[in-house]
Amino acid sequence: MKTVVQILLYLSDMLVPFLILYVVAHGLLARRPVYDDFVKGAKDGLKTVLQILPTLVGLMVAVGVLRASGFLNFLSHALRPLTELVHFPSELVPLTIVRMFSASAATGLALDVFKEYGTDSYLGLAASILMGCTETIFYTMSIYFMTAKVKKTRYTLAGALLATLVGVAASTWLAGMMK
Repeated sequence: MKTVVQILLYLSDMLVPFLILYVVAHGLLARRPVYDDFVKGAKDGLKTVLQILPTLVGLMVAVGVLRASGFLNFLSHALRPLTELVHFPSELVPLTIVRMFSASAATGLALDVFKEYGTDSYLGLAASILMGCTETIFYTMSIYFMTAKVKKTRYTLAGALLATLVGVAASTWLAGMMK
């Protein structure tokens, strides 16, 4: 078993250099100006970053304000009767809400859960699974749709919210199964 793991580690270490070598070799064989293409792609990437920067700053500021103001804790306590009704821990309400907007802020909240309740606790396990099976819906939609200039999102938000709901339910169920 140890040799299989060592082989997989070796392969994973070699994957990125191999891909870079492959792309450069393919470009050279196709007689492309590889470095010029790289520089042009980097310029386009920087333009994209400048386009999405205001959205990123807005999302981060909004999440920071919600977290610092205590609104998320207030919401957690206000929703406690509802969360108890559906057997969802109200302590995870802030994490669930913030996760839809910012992965880094949600990571901070998950670390707070780990510090307060422990990583092996039911809440710690549920927070870990929740982080792995949900997405930053609003961040992803705003960045991708703005970059691609998509105006009609159709059912994307409804589908993403449903997937998040399923991920949240799965995280609490799986954490309950593990404890």
